Amino acid sequence: MSRLVVLISGTGRNLQAILEAQRAGHIHGEVSAVISNNPDAAGLAHARSAGVATAVVDHRNYPDRGSFESALAAEIDRYTPDFVALAGFMRILGSEFVKRYRGRLLNIHPSLLPKHPGLQTHARALAEGEAWHGASVHFVTESVDGGPVILQGRVPVHSNETPDALAERVMHEVEQVIYPEVLAWASSGRLQMREDQVILDDRVLLEPIQLQALQLEKKHG
Repeated sequence: MSRLVVLISGTGRNLQAILEAQRAGHIHGEVSAVISNNPDAAGLAHARSAGVATAVVDHRNYPDRGSFESALAAEIDRYTPDFVALAGFMRILGSEFVKRYRGRLLNIHPSLLPKHPGLQTHARALAEGEAWHGASVHFVTESVDGGPVILQGRVPVHSNETPDALAERVMHEVEQVIYPEVLAWASSGRLQMREDQVILDDRVLLEPIQLQALQLEKKHG
């Protein structure tokens, strides 16, 4: 059975979607632990209520990023995970940490990568008059938000909405759908990264899979 460790910093809404997918048998494995850099992260309570082990590695207790990441890696490795999923983990990870979990480290980012890497993606999409906005699940590499994208989904942007309203639609309609889907592929052995390329079912993905196309395929499959 595939083992997954989830890293969070906040509310844990994507974590909840992951746990629900696991309970439903969609993710063929187990969330072995949820680890946060924030002792007050609400998502820790969600994990505990689901019977999942939790741990806190508070970055404020370490003198530099290297010592924090060493402690974080030691905690992760206690659970010998097959994959590590960043789910609202609000720390930029250094190259040594990324190399340690290369090919096993996944992230969800609230934009249609390569557009809008970094922060404040919803406000930026509105400010730039984007017609579409969304989220992407990608393998993590040394380039921040620059790893190969696996699956992404989009929603139309409404010119009169606020960044918070757009963020809510992206979370509900896209993020909480695509992350469990990718983790289901990973947990069943279908997904790999080789030489910075996404391999799904032994085929190289030349471009990210689009959620809408995937849903249509499932409907008519």
